[in-house]
Amino acid sequence: MAKGQQANKELTDVLNQLWRLDTNRLRPGTDYIISLQGRAGYVAQGSNFARDNARAPLFTYVNEEKLKGIKTYFHFMNLLDNYEVSTGVSEMVTSEEQKENMLFIDSIMETNVMKCAHKYLVRKGQSQSDPGQFKKQLYDIWFRLYHRDRSGGEDSCGFEHVFVGETKFDREIMGLHNWIQFYLQEKNNHIDYKGYKARDSKDTPDEDDHVLNLQFSWRGLVKPIGGSFIGVSPEFEVALFTIIFLMSTEKRTSVVVKVDEYVLELVVYRHRELPDGVLNEQLGSLECRSGAC
Repeated sequence: MAKGQQANKELTDVLNQLWRLDTNRLRPGTDYIISLQGRAGYVAQGSNFARDNARAPLFTYVNEEKLKGIKTYFHFMNLLDNYEVSTGVSEMVTSEEQKENMLFIDSIMETNVMKCAHKYLVRKGQSQSDPGQFKKQLYDIWFRLYHRDRSGGEDSCGFEHVFVGETKFDREIMGLHNWIQFYLQEKNNHIDYKGYKARDSKDTPDEDDHVLNLQFSWRGLVKPIGGSFIGVSPEFEVALFTIIFLMSTEKRTSVVVKVDEYVLELVVYRHRELPDGVLNEQLGSLECRSGAC
């Protein structure tokens, strides 16, 4: 946690409500098993060499049948192959992909987690009470395309950055904060887990922790440190980051919260552009740093 930065009580309270309502969260040691192995070392800025302190994958076991049997996970996983990884390469969204996006939003809106988030945002004057309008707002925040690389077409969106991951100029990994995407990429030998990140031995995480800081390589590039929830549902993450995003208008929002036992610094970057003379704001980036890990 940032020195001198106190946890935001109101956001802590509402996020813990979401945590308690997240009945689709998977159980460590039962629904999935992870192997933390060694503590990751220092990687210099711009370097793509990292000592491998974890010879085995992070995920030893995941109950994929359970994942596919939960509607929100099923529709979430259908979205993960819809994107071009490199920034600067325009995204072409097909009608089928638009349908998949809406099926995902429809599915998460059926959960108590998203209903709670919606009620909170209505109470704070950030969303309309009509569920259809809120779904449209969610679509614009998470799926509306924007230019990340100004030299090309619309090449990114909030969902791609936060959950799927991107590469910038084939030199840097951006985003990729989702545990399901991490597991599937690791299973297909695209991700090589290098070890967990911790400040010192007192911060060593446990294998039943739901928040981890990780070091890994993906598509030939190294991410020195990336924060990720582990085992939580897609609706929990969408609800959490939607609330953080809408409760601020700053280009960079940093908030400290305590969710369950985890002290987190959540960082959201707002992407702005002016198509057709209308200011639109999309979730452009996210960081999740855990003080408990």
